Formats: sequence, C-alpha cells, structure tokens
Amino acid sequence: MPRSIAEKRALFRELHLAGCFVIPNPWDVGSARYLEHAGFQAIATTSSGFAWSTGRPDNGVTRDSVLAHFRTLVEATDLPVNADFESGFGSTPDEVAHSVKMAVATGVAGLSIEDSTGDANAPLFPIDEAVARLRAARRAIDETGGDTLLVGRAENFFAGVPDLDDTVARLKAYADAGADCLYAPGIQSAEQIRTVVTAVAPKPVNVLVGATSPFTLQDLADLGVRRVSVGGALARAAWGGFMHAAQALAEGRFDGFDGAASGATLNGLFQPGR
Repeated sequence: MPRSIAEKRALFRELHLAGCFVIPNPWDVGSARYLEHAGFQAIATTSSGFAWSTGRPDNGVTRDSVLAHFRTLVEATDLPVNADFESGFGSTPDEVAHSVKMAVATGVAGLSIEDSTGDANAPLFPIDEAVARLRAARRAIDETGGDTLLVGRAENFFAGVPDLDDTVARLKAYADAGADCLYAPGIQSAEQIRTVVTAVAPKPVNVLVGATSPFTLQDLADLGVRRVSVGGALARAAWGGFMHAAQALAEGRFDGFDGAASGATLNGLFQPGR
C-alpha cells in the first residue's frame, strides 16, 4: 500500500536522526522511479536538472512550473521528496511564506531555501534579510502542520563569495531561525566540512558531491555528515551521454550508443505496478 504524505515526512525526518544517507536528485518521473527501484531511501529535486529538461537555464523556471514538478514527483514515487525551492520565490519574507505554503501543499517531505539573490553585484541577501526569509519559511511550515523538513542553504561558495567564516555565521543563524538541516553547497575539503558540521551540531548537515570526489560515503559519515546530495550531477551525466551520441550522429557515426540501456530493461522497469 502506498505511503501517505505523513508517512513519507515521518520517514524523512527519521533518516536525519543518525547515520549518513545519499539523497540523489532526479529530474523527471522516469529518473525518480529508477532511483526508487535502485533502493534509495529518499530523493531530492534539482532546480538545474528540471530547468534543463524544459530547455531553460537553472533558476529560469516559473514558480508554477516548479510546484507542478514537485507534485508530479511526489505522486510518482513512494519515496520522500526534498524540494529544491531555490530562494523561495518571493521578494519579501511574506511572499516567501506564501510560496512555501504552496510548496508544502504539493506533498514534499522537505524543502530548501537558499540565500542567493541572482544579482551578480550582490549575490547574497544580507544576513538579516536572509534570516527573515528563513523565519518566514519556518512559520509557513509550522502553520501547515510543521512536519515538512526545512533546509537552510548558505550559497557563499556557489555565489562567488567563498568565505567560510561568513558561511558558518549564516548557517548558525539559519539553524537558530528554525532550519532543521543545514547545507553549504560548494564546500569541498575535509576541514571545511568538519568546520560546518561542528558549528551547527547537533543539527544535520547536507554535503553536495557534484563531481568525482576523493571521499567515499563512509569518509563523509566519519566527518559527521548526515546526508549527501548530488544536485544536477545525474542530469549532467545523462546529458553528457545524450550529447556524445548526438554529436556522433551529426558526424555520421553510430558508436555513441555504446553503453545505452536496453529497451527491454527500461520497459520492464516501468511496467505498471513496478
């Protein structure tokens, strides 16, 4: 019997209590269902992967499209879904709260709010404003039942402001503002990861591994990381295979299909009831 939304959210919270788990990022129904079939315990959306699937750049998709995407993935899988909700789709804290309530209504088990502005001249919200936006998200979740997990993201290392001290200050402020899990995409060294984990303990930390890494999952667990996501990496890997095969075709060759999944395998995977 399929899990209810409440059951998915309870399971998702339980995953954050101990250990370290991988939360991969599908970009459509097929990739989500495959990840469930592969045995993962939860999945997370990827703003970039979804945007590319619609022919748009990351952060170039409307709120309505993003919300519809969340709902589609929630309905497609029995796994808890964490939503990449970008910076909250609101210019003010009240607008962020309104958007977050709509995101919660899609059935997601968690959602992240980042502090990037999209403005190259001022890439991060001032910390006080970022905290106010995070508090608004927390309030919106609490007013809709409180069981959706809130992730606070400090985008320093992605936004061209790789200041670890400021990153830590932001994450600590987001934890105090009600974030259940903290995330600083772009930190890479063991020292950086350990610093972040220690600073926000006992709250769990998500680490992004978006490319080949010297770390194993056990290495990250030993550093105190609670969950590991891959962002748009799976989507980029799929695009890489597609682009390679398409370029070979454009050059009059057919060797780009080496390693492709068989139609029988895919048909069997997506049989009704699987």
